[in-house]
Amino acid sequence: MTIRKRLFVSNLLMILVPVCIAALIAAGCVGAVWYTVRFGSGLGFDDSEDFYQVSAGIAELTERALGAEPGGQQSALDGVSTLLDRNAVSLVVKRDGETIYSYGSSDPADETLVRAAALLGSDVRLSDGSRSLYTHITQINGAEYSILLFSSAREVSYTSLKVLLAVLVIVLLFAVFAAVLLTNRFLIRFVFRRIEHPLALLADGVHQIRDGNLDFRIKYAGKDEFAPICEDFNEMAGRLRQSVEQTLREEESRKELMAGISHDLRSPLTSIKAYVEGLLDGVARTPGMQKRYLETIREKAEDIDRMVSQIFLFSKMEMEEYPVHPEPIRLDEVVNGLVQDDALRAAGLDITKQTVPIEVLADPALLRRVMQNILDNSIKYKNKPICHLHISMQDEDGSCTLVLTDDGPGVPPDACGKLFDVFYRSDPARKNPAGGSGLGLAIAAKAVSRMGGTIRAENAPDGGLSIIITLPRGKENAAHPDH
Repeated sequence: MTIRKRLFVSNLLMILVPVCIAALIAAGCVGAVWYTVRFGSGLGFDDSEDFYQVSAGIAELTERALGAEPGGQQSALDGVSTLLDRNAVSLVVKRDGETIYSYGSSDPADETLVRAAALLGSDVRLSDGSRSLYTHITQINGAEYSILLFSSAREVSYTSLKVLLAVLVIVLLFAVFAAVLLTNRFLIRFVFRRIEHPLALLADGVHQIRDGNLDFRIKYAGKDEFAPICEDFNEMAGRLRQSVEQTLREEESRKELMAGISHDLRSPLTSIKAYVEGLLDGVARTPGMQKRYLETIREKAEDIDRMVSQIFLFSKMEMEEYPVHPEPIRLDEVVNGLVQDDALRAAGLDITKQTVPIEVLADPALLRRVMQNILDNSIKYKNKPICHLHISMQDEDGSCTLVLTDDGPGVPPDACGKLFDVFYRSDPARKNPAGGSGLGLAIAAKAVSRMGGTIRAENAPDGGLSIIITLPRGKENAAHPDH
């Protein structure tokens, strides 16, 4: 049950339970009063005058009851008695001086009143202030019956009733208060026991994350409002862990970047310094040697310029400040243009192709740079005079796959996923400066990603390395250029 439903039920019960309990107790009080009135009282009189006014009628009813069949007199007399208040009015019936029926409570003054009435005759009314007597003598079936009605003031009965009502009201108020208190305590436990547990779990989770335990996850099986909160907490913990790991990787990447830049710049700078010192010291005495020294210095300076240009380009892409303008272009035409580059053949790269007319959505200049970097990488790492590279493409649903496969030495299997990292080279010691800066494939990966594609590397089945690029098709995606 959700907390919202629990609160609704709690509020409903907070009203219904005390009301129901109060209603039950009130019904009990009414029943007690009714029972007192129904079985404990009947006709009563506040003073003797009232008693005398109706006593003749009661005596007549009693006389009729006595005239009933002998077997029915008792029940007939009981019927008359139900009309009387046993605490205020008493009925006594005598036959030939012997009491045959008695109802109500007696009083010590009754005997005195009876003796006085006997002296006065029939239909006598007497009172001593607190007790009244009415007598009626009649002849029924040859027997003499004396009907005696005694009456006491009703103050005692009213007082008792008032006390009873006061007690019942106190009991009712106490019961309602107790019902409200107990219901409140029960409902608080009913609601908050479902809140305390998940709150404790969340607090523990926060403490775990604070203490660095990013693998901690909350296990909560409830189906209430805390369930999505716990799921969001677990998702937050997962994202925080990824963020921390990403930060650590970026920090490591920055360290590698600084180390790589320092190492790769040191080699050409050392060469330039050495050749300049050779010129200054007169080591190159002939014009031919001086020219070779100067050409080497220029070559090393160009290497530094290319490296700085690569670093600048990568930094721009890393900060997403490099402008990218995708447009529909023919991928097969771009490939044909690279194949016809004589400089690549002169560098020892033999290119074959298998192309089909395919239009992709890409930045033309950036796509050429990506492919040029891949081709340069094949040239730098070739292990024979001529490196053969095959380019193929495949039209897929909504995208195009471009595959560039060379017959070079390939890379270790665990290095395929690292080729696109910043400054990664298969030569960990970076002893071969001619092996490149390690930024070419990193730039290619950034560029392909900015154009909405993917790039990956895998070793070719027959040896060598395959670079697989997937780009979005032009016709289906031309309406969604990269910003």
